[in-house]
Amino acid sequence: MEHITLLLGIVIITALVFDFTNGFHDTANAMATTISTGALKPKTAVAMSAVLNLVGAFMSVEVAKTISKGLVNEEGIQPEVIFAALVGAILWNLVTWLVGLPSSSSHALMGGLIGAAVASAGIGAVNGSVVVTKVLIPAIAAPLVAGMAAYLAAKVTYKLGNKVGDKTSAKGYRAGQIASAGLVSLAHGTNDAQKTMGIITLALIAGGAIAPDANPPVWVIVSAGMAIAMGTYLGGWRIIRTMGSGLTDLQPQQGFAAQTSAASVILASSNLGFSLSTTHSCSGAVMGAGLGRKGGVVRWSTATRMFVAWGLTLPAAALVSAGAELVMRAGDIGIAAVTLFLIGSCLAIWFISRRQVVDHHNVNDVEPARAEEPGVVTTAIAAVTVPPTVAAAAAGTTAAATTAEVTDEALKATIPAATQTEAAPAAAV
Repeated sequence: MEHITLLLGIVIITALVFDFTNGFHDTANAMATTISTGALKPKTAVAMSAVLNLVGAFMSVEVAKTISKGLVNEEGIQPEVIFAALVGAILWNLVTWLVGLPSSSSHALMGGLIGAAVASAGIGAVNGSVVVTKVLIPAIAAPLVAGMAAYLAAKVTYKLGNKVGDKTSAKGYRAGQIASAGLVSLAHGTNDAQKTMGIITLALIAGGAIAPDANPPVWVIVSAGMAIAMGTYLGGWRIIRTMGSGLTDLQPQQGFAAQTSAASVILASSNLGFSLSTTHSCSGAVMGAGLGRKGGVVRWSTATRMFVAWGLTLPAAALVSAGAELVMRAGDIGIAAVTLFLIGSCLAIWFISRRQVVDHHNVNDVEPARAEEPGVVTTAIAAVTVPPTVAAAAAGTTAAATTAEVTDEALKATIPAATQTEAAPAAAV
């Protein structure tokens, strides 16, 4: 094994921690729809995804090359910069997991790397053309392409299933969902596990442990694959709930269409070396499939929150990483301070998450909708409107009086005139 210094060892361990968070953060991409439609039990689904993520890690290294050789200039990049980048990426992953929002672990890592590199060596340390062509453009195109493909696929599946009973059709598509979910997990391993391979390789190059043009060593590939598989098996249940039932209600046909479309987009991008966000692809596919069924809807309030998180991922991770890099300029004291900050933040987020536990037992439980606050117009109308109880009481009083009058008139009409005449003097007395 290459010569590893203490700082380089810390960076490698932190990179594997990021890979672990990437695993449980992105489990929803492959298994949320499968779990929500009941095609697989939750624990079975995450176990299957973990194994296939590990297998996928060995299938390609093209994305790892993009990270280690293309995104930032290797000259002048020190291990401290890599460590700072990982700090920003890990914290963003954990914050978005806590609130149950599917955001891009890939963009968190890239944002962290860009922010730390700029803070360390200036804007010239970042290859702008690579950022645009292999990061930003795929980030926009991936959800659109996957969403359109899933929309059309859902339309086709329902049209083909018209001649088959609903029960038979649902059973067949559940089986198809299992296969397509496995394909997404395999694609996730070929794409996301490689990002950690690339970042560790970049750290080894920066630390002088391997040659500048070297590919990821075998031990890096194995360790990265194991870390993401372990994280996947843990299961990011909060994000699985959002992806499975928070964005839209999916039937097996739609789940199959969404997962097949997302897997196709991810695998194609991996072979081209694009560092694609599997989260963007799968989320776009879920929304497209949701609209592909007649009467299907997308919960745009949840989708809007997700879009905001996507837009904040790169800059938020970059700012945290830039701050961490500036602190580490103080030397060993700065490195220790950043390390303690990372550990303390991770523990704090974990303790907060224990207040409302989401796991495989309640992942499919739908939270009750919260009543909306009355608007200005509604409040104004309520202020000038007679309360229902008062109106009802008034109406009741009026009705009683009217009834009494009618009854009195009716009695008078039925009593003989003589009787009424005799009664009058008596009343006077």
